[in-house]
Amino acid sequence: MDESGGSGQPRSGTDEATERHGEQRASSGPAADATRPEHPTGPTPPTAPDTSEAAPSSDRSHDPTDAARGAATHSDPSSGAEDGVEVPGAFSDQAEAPAGSASSDEADALQGSSDETGSKPTGEPGTGPSAQDAPHRPAAKGHPHPEPEHPRALAHSGTGTGTGRAQPPRRGREPGGGLLMGRPFGVPVYVAPSWFLVAALITWVFGGQLDRVLPELGALRYLVSLFFAVAFYASVLVHELAHTVAALRFKLPVRRIQLQFFGGVSEIEKEAETPGREFVLSFVGPLLSLVLSGLFYLAMLAVEPGTVPGVLLAGLMISNLIVAAFNLLPGLPLDGGRMLRAVVWKITGRPMSGTIAAAWVGRALAVSVLIGLPLLTQSGALGATQDNVGGMDTVTDALLAAILAAIIWTGAGNSLRMARLREHLPELRARSLTRRAVPVETSTPLSEALRRANEAGARALVVVDADGEPLSLVREAAIVGVPEHRRPWVAVSGLAQDLTDGMRVSAELAGEALLDTLRATPATEYLVVEDSGEIYGVLSAADVERAFVKAMARPS
Repeated sequence: MDESGGSGQPRSGTDEATERHGEQRASSGPAADATRPEHPTGPTPPTAPDTSEAAPSSDRSHDPTDAARGAATHSDPSSGAEDGVEVPGAFSDQAEAPAGSASSDEADALQGSSDETGSKPTGEPGTGPSAQDAPHRPAAKGHPHPEPEHPRALAHSGTGTGTGRAQPPRRGREPGGGLLMGRPFGVPVYVAPSWFLVAALITWVFGGQLDRVLPELGALRYLVSLFFAVAFYASVLVHELAHTVAALRFKLPVRRIQLQFFGGVSEIEKEAETPGREFVLSFVGPLLSLVLSGLFYLAMLAVEPGTVPGVLLAGLMISNLIVAAFNLLPGLPLDGGRMLRAVVWKITGRPMSGTIAAAWVGRALAVSVLIGLPLLTQSGALGATQDNVGGMDTVTDALLAAILAAIIWTGAGNSLRMARLREHLPELRARSLTRRAVPVETSTPLSEALRRANEAGARALVVVDADGEPLSLVREAAIVGVPEHRRPWVAVSGLAQDLTDGMRVSAELAGEALLDTLRATPATEYLVVEDSGEIYGVLSAADVERAFVKAMARPS
């Protein structure tokens, strides 16, 4: 699509555990399937070449939780482009309150309850006074960290019980989405289950039209209609491949192509860097549909009219012409809306201005479709005679108009949300979100490790070998699962998750690069290191999510 120094002072284990009990939840790690640009393609084909009632229908636009699924997705109902960034709403199974949602009074009360214990800290690493109240203390390898905004300490890391070592996280699986048909240009192409429904619908409707055009076919007309449905969606695939090839040419990763009920979707994971590239990326889809329409027209001239090949070629010519014309309408999430966005972006120098203009034109287009399509049908402007107007045909036209309008309106709104997301992504910086951590050796008892963490004002534990090299991260949920009276006899190594290459992230990462890194290896905690290899701290996926939600809540 087309998209930290930890803080805290010692707090009593009882208070911390109580807070964790209300806060604990499973975390799935950054998921992709938010913020990508979707490219739904393909209005429904005309029912037969001898009627001009063929009405385009568009594909759905991509939802933002890939949540709020980002990565960039070229979204075109009928192939309109809509790029989007993968939203980190997929960091957890549930949405969390925005960072800093607790009032300062609540934070003071939490700190007060910790101070009133009057005893040495015995709980897991906790949060303490705000950055203004407490000076920074050295963390692992002496790196001072800025205080994070959230006093809540532990990230949510699954079901650790403290009884054994966790398995390292698996690499993110390739996105599914239906039946895998192949990998042209290395991009997986899926046929969604909904395609079979629309294929059956096209077969039934087009077969009824063939009965009037070629009555001698008999029951074979449905076999011809099925062939037409497959050929039409092959044309839609060519439209999507045009977007895909252009994206790959511009070094933009493409997650997958999916053929579904209303057309096709090319999920492009990043936004084009320039308005010129955005324009080209959007225009190639309709251009290929126009080329296909011309080729089918030339082929139709070479066959005898009124035959099966002639009827099929005429139907494919009209269908591709409708796909191209519909997608060139200048409103998001259609390809024409992307082209309008690129033009406004070029004029103003601001991508957000282009998105706002194209999105509002898209919403106006949705209202026009909702009202205008039934009126055009009733007036006979689309080729329907007065004898054929009324009854079920009227209901069908109104339903089609409502579906198209809803898809366009929703896609335009999603484009605005994705644009705002991309605008706020640079605010997510690994260095500012990282929690202060202390290194401990594998045999260190949990109680001793927590004592050191509280003394250092840290909120994370990194297990290191005798040479100080990090081996694993102590899982916070596992700490919560160990009763306080057992902590002196439980070694931290039994609560740790082995580090993989993907769980080591640079402290310099920020914005989309940070999210891409976290999505590549879903986990609940990551080791943050300096360019020199020194430990900087631990980054919690839950902290990133809260910071993201808070950034999105601010006006653009």
